[in-house]
Amino acid sequence: MDPRKIAIIGDGFVGSSIAYTLMLGHAVNEIAIVDLNADKAEGDALDMADGQSFLSVPKVIKAGGYELCAGAHIIIITAGASQKPGETRIDLLHKNAAIMSSIVDEIRPYIEDDTIVLVVSNPVDLLSYLVYRKLGIPSSRVIGSGTVLDTSRLKTAISLDAHVDPRNVHTFVVGEHGDSEVAVWSATQVGGLSLIDYSAKHLKSKGKSMAHLADLHKKVKDAAYVIIQKKGSTYYAVALAVQRIVSAILNDENSVLTVSTYVEDEFHGLLQDLYISLPCVVNSHGVREILRPDYSEEEKSAIIESGLSLKEKIKDLNL
Repeated sequence: MDPRKIAIIGDGFVGSSIAYTLMLGHAVNEIAIVDLNADKAEGDALDMADGQSFLSVPKVIKAGGYELCAGAHIIIITAGASQKPGETRIDLLHKNAAIMSSIVDEIRPYIEDDTIVLVVSNPVDLLSYLVYRKLGIPSSRVIGSGTVLDTSRLKTAISLDAHVDPRNVHTFVVGEHGDSEVAVWSATQVGGLSLIDYSAKHLKSKGKSMAHLADLHKKVKDAAYVIIQKKGSTYYAVALAVQRIVSAILNDENSVLTVSTYVEDEFHGLLQDLYISLPCVVNSHGVREILRPDYSEEEKSAIIESGLSLKEKIKDLNL
C-alpha cells in the first residue's frame, strides 16, 4: 500500500520496541514516533536512523507531535501506564481510559477514510472499545492487538512440549486478553493432526494427557506476570505480534489473526456491543470478517463468560 507510513503514539518500552521491529522489517517505509517526552522520542528516532545503511530497505524515521499522524495508514497506540508486578490488565483501566480519551481527541483531525487505529495499550479490549466509540469510525478500522501474542505463546508452549516447529502448530487463544482467555483446543492441530489424534499418538506414550495441555495454557496465561516480575514489563514479543498485524494490513494478506474486534451479535445474542478477541480475517481494510470455528460446548461457555466479564467492565468507562 502507498504510503506505508505508521505513526506510533507512545515511546515507552513497547512503543520503541515496535518502532525498532518495524524498522527491521519490510512492510513499512516510514515511521513516526509521538510521545510526551519529546527528547526521548527524538533520541530513539535519531538512534534508529543511524543504522539505515545496515537495512535492506532504508526507512524514514521521524519524531514529533501529533501532526506526524497525517498520512499514516495505521496509527498504533501504546501510550498509557504499564502493568506493574501484582497488577492485572484490568487494574490499568481507570489509569489508561483518561489517557486514551485524550489521545483520541489528538488524532481525530488526522483520521482519513482508510486510516486504521491499532490499540496495544492495556486493557486492550476495553480501550479498543473506548477508541471505537469516541472516534466514530467503522469498527473494522479500530483493532486491538488482542490475543495475537497469547496465541503465539500457546503455539510456542505446545511446540516445546511436543518437540515440533511452532510454525507447524495451529491453534487459537480467544476471549479477553487477560485472565479469562480461552484456548481453543477443538481447533488445534499439530503437524496436520488434530490435537486429540496427536495427544493419543504422541503424548500418551509420554505419560501425558489433555489435563497436561491445560497446564500448558495456564503457563501461557501467567506468562506476562512471570516476565513482569522478572524484568518489569513485556515488549519484545508484543512488538513482533504488532509487526505481524501491521504486515497483514499493509500487504492486504487476508491473514487469520486473533485480534480484538467489535462484536455486534455473537453466540445468538449472548455477546453484544463489546470488543473481544476472535479469529478474524485481517487485510488492508482492517477486520474483514470474524471466523467461527466449531467450538466445543465448554469453549463456547468460557468465551461467553469471558465476554460478559468484559461487558460488565465497559460500564466503568462512562461512555
